[in-house]
Amino acid sequence: MAYHNELGKLGEQLATNLLLEKGYEVLERNFTFQKAEIDIIAKKGNELIIVEVKARNSDYFGDPQEFVTPSKIKLLVKAANEYVISNNLEVEVRFDIISVIKNNNVEQLEHFENAFYYF
Repeated sequence: MAYHNELGKLGEQLATNLLLEKGYEVLERNFTFQKAEIDIIAKKGNELIIVEVKARNSDYFGDPQEFVTPSKIKLLVKAANEYVISNNLEVEVRFDIISVIKNNNVEQLEHFENAFYYF
């Protein structure tokens, strides 16, 4: 497996651990619908949280969360909508980003709640 894939999987695991520590219930990881993938689907109270994890080994080219593009947001919304409909859920939906910087010297996670709005 390529290094960036390994870093991505590690970042998702670190993000999952962070959410669990904060009292979230993790419902799914790597949920896919058509060309869209949601890294983590979690729940807290009556709120469904769609989490995009961005992992990098440094912030040299910018903060990881800056790489969530409008086209990625569109795909996340599409997949989230499918998840809610297919599971017949009556919940509020929130979109979060967890940025991960991980290398030999640094392990830094930052959780951005309500990172973007879909309407």
